[in-house]
Amino acid sequence: MNDIAILILAAGRSARMGGVDKLMEPVAGVPLLRRTAQIALAARAGPVWAVLPPKQPGPDLRRAALSGLDVHICRAVDPARGLSHSLQVGIAALPACTPAVMILLADLPALESTDLNKVLIAVQRGGPAEVWRGATQDGLPGHPIVFAASRFAAINALAGDKGAQDLARDAQLVPLAGQRARWDLDTPEDWRRWRAQEGA
Repeated sequence: MNDIAILILAAGRSARMGGVDKLMEPVAGVPLLRRTAQIALAARAGPVWAVLPPKQPGPDLRRAALSGLDVHICRAVDPARGLSHSLQVGIAALPACTPAVMILLADLPALESTDLNKVLIAVQRGGPAEVWRGATQDGLPGHPIVFAASRFAAINALAGDKGAQDLARDAQLVPLAGQRARWDLDTPEDWRRWRAQEGA
């Protein structure tokens, strides 16, 4: 599995956080983005890439959050073009021989490296699937999502903020514990609920 890349999507604007960058919120004592990178690096996969926003004047906090980690950085030219743009920037940065890529959203605080490995093991088992997707314990599709290289051209044809959801409709679902495959934190209320439940 060490030739399957992991692509962390971290170029979003945190538009629903009231001016706070959700990826800088602390989880387990480190910024959420750094924690996401750490679990990606701990998984039994290949190189880890992160798509970050364009460089702006002033401190580059997201880049700083990844300092010291073996994570390759690429930059979205215009994050306002939506999730599809970040996907395409990331896919373009991968080595040409990459057989598959795991798409990992940066704002899923409950995922662990064991969850990523569970999805990777499903990929390794082979079969007719070209897409594999983490799901909740009760079978709702979530994240992460692995796309075989045969789907890269379709990803490059996407537009807007749909991401690759439509391309994952035929995914082989891999159940993960609880609701962690879908537990993303987009608003201050989401964070308050999560911290209350986790005692964080």
